[in-house]
Amino acid sequence: MRGSPVMKIVVIHSLLLSLLLRYSASYPLCTDLKAPFDANNASLPFCRYNGSVCCNSAHDLQLQKQFKAMNVSDPGCASLLKSILCARCDPFSAELYRVEQAPRVVPVLCNSSISVNSTRSQLYTLDFCSNLWDKCHNTSILNSPFAFESRAKTTPSSGSKISDSWSSAAEFCNEFGGASDDTSVCFSGGPVKLGSAENSSTPTGVCLEKLGNGSYLNMVAHPDGSNRVFLSNQPGKIWLATIPEQGSGEIIGIDESSPFFDLTDEVHFESELGMMGLAFHPNYQNNGRFFVSFNCDKTKWPYCSGRCSCNSDVGCDPSKIGPDNGANPCRYHSVISEFTANKSSPGGNVNPNEVRRIFTMGLPFTTHHGGQILFGPKDGYLYFMMGDGGNSTTISESELWGNYSIPKDNPFSVDKELEPEIWALGFRNPWRCSFDLERPSYFLCGDVGQDVYEEVDIVTKGGNYGWRVYEGPFLYHPPQSPGGNTSASSIKPIFPVMGYNHSQPQNPQGSASITGGYFYRSMADPCLYGRYLYADLYGSGGIWVGTENPENSGNFTSAQVPYTCAKDTPIQCDAEIESSPALGAVFSFGQDNSKDTFMLTSSGLYRIVRPSRCNYACSKETVTSSHSPPASAPPPSPSTSAGMPRRHWGPEFLLLSLILSYILLFGFCCDL
Repeated sequence: MRGSPVMKIVVIHSLLLSLLLRYSASYPLCTDLKAPFDANNASLPFCRYNGSVCCNSAHDLQLQKQFKAMNVSDPGCASLLKSILCARCDPFSAELYRVEQAPRVVPVLCNSSISVNSTRSQLYTLDFCSNLWDKCHNTSILNSPFAFESRAKTTPSSGSKISDSWSSAAEFCNEFGGASDDTSVCFSGGPVKLGSAENSSTPTGVCLEKLGNGSYLNMVAHPDGSNRVFLSNQPGKIWLATIPEQGSGEIIGIDESSPFFDLTDEVHFESELGMMGLAFHPNYQNNGRFFVSFNCDKTKWPYCSGRCSCNSDVGCDPSKIGPDNGANPCRYHSVISEFTANKSSPGGNVNPNEVRRIFTMGLPFTTHHGGQILFGPKDGYLYFMMGDGGNSTTISESELWGNYSIPKDNPFSVDKELEPEIWALGFRNPWRCSFDLERPSYFLCGDVGQDVYEEVDIVTKGGNYGWRVYEGPFLYHPPQSPGGNTSASSIKPIFPVMGYNHSQPQNPQGSASITGGYFYRSMADPCLYGRYLYADLYGSGGIWVGTENPENSGNFTSAQVPYTCAKDTPIQCDAEIESSPALGAVFSFGQDNSKDTFMLTSSGLYRIVRPSRCNYACSKETVTSSHSPPASAPPPSPSTSAGMPRRHWGPEFLLLSLILSYILLFGFCCDL
């Protein structure tokens, strides 16, 4: 195998850390870059924050001791200094302390002398920084949070006051003050509060146009920024397609008889197995590297080999596990492989030989293996999503598969009970995850439920999303261990920010499983802008629209809204009921370089377009023109290898006491 940079594996743990160090908008996050957790108010006798907090009782006691050591006699100053110490417990403490920048021991204090154009700045009419100076400048600096900052000027002694290090309110607030704007918050003396969204009303509907009849599982925008996308299907083919402009009346430009890459000989395809993920290196334009996640059958492909995740290291014996859907344990494998394309070729001719095997894992069972891969928009890591069917708590140590290293700052790197690769855990079967184009710290995943609830999670470093103790927000009682012997009090679950009960979708068939989507960032439908879109696999009944209010708060409400096919759609939609298209199974969502959002379904490829084309009312839309496509626009021939729906039902898959559902994250430790 030729020399290449070693890949760094961050099993959903250190991967997100590097990403979150570059986040651009606030949402609830602690200074350790982990999500806040719910704490009983009685457990924090000193810092009385309600709801989600970033301090446990030990942290609270430590802050109380620090406050007592300050020995502040003035009650007005004492209350302000106490509030500053307790800002560590605020669910927005990561932003208050600007952890993405240089470490600081004092939160950014709201300073009205700094003026910014912001939807938030009106919330902080109080100049907290100047008020603090007025009441505390003659207070001893010793043991205060300002002592560390003062050491650059003078060494504080028992008689040193805050005014000995800063001569005026202007100088003091120049160092510690700041304003709240649309990408950050400041401390005003109490818990961070965000303003309400300008328009939180639910859109009346979603308008679609059909651009193709092919059935695809993955859509990836071409890294060159053009109007081209890569489309792949579950059996193992990848195509390069051209997306027409909205309003042009044209269909996608694709030649299904000439795929960009064909891996069908290596891919094993059935209902929950196949080519599951596709990702292009951030520097693809220069190196031509891309990655494919797929399943293989070792009885049919000699290079489908690797260590079974059920092995002696985790106390598991494959011989004691019965066949699943007719397959013996670890007959099938999850694989991530690297390939290269000729970057100088217009079509990017692909070298059919695998460059290197990044990862492989034998699967004891045939379902719940996720398989999506995507690169983080800021950190350059390759993320790999896995479900509980694979028990991916072990990684093959074979040199052939060992093209990665484990970051030292992974959240579980020193936990002997968990594998050091883990970055986040507690997922059942994460199906379709995405980063927000405008706020890369918002990494959302849809997670398939068992019997009751389908969920959407904001995924953060070291997060535990509850499964198999919780199914969504509800306690889950497994029929047998593992999971049944884990108490709810032993974990700090992060509950979903959105989701739906199986009885909620407006569909006679009920619900099947969730398909995670994207934050809508196109201006084609301005009433959808900034909202998170997701769907149920069955499709019928509408699209789920999640609205965050206040913005950047992490608090969402969601509603199912109807969708309609535009009358001037380039390809006629099959009508299920009056004006409602029969989408079939909704496999995935996609985004192109124009930020338009697409639905990838068993009946074809659909794009969200202007609401007025479907007579939906949107007060923010400015209709400039109407375009009617040519009446004779011919639809492309249907794909002959359309993927099958993914199911969430079936037998309960159990595997030893260490079985955890989580996401595997990989990243390059060398230059991209």
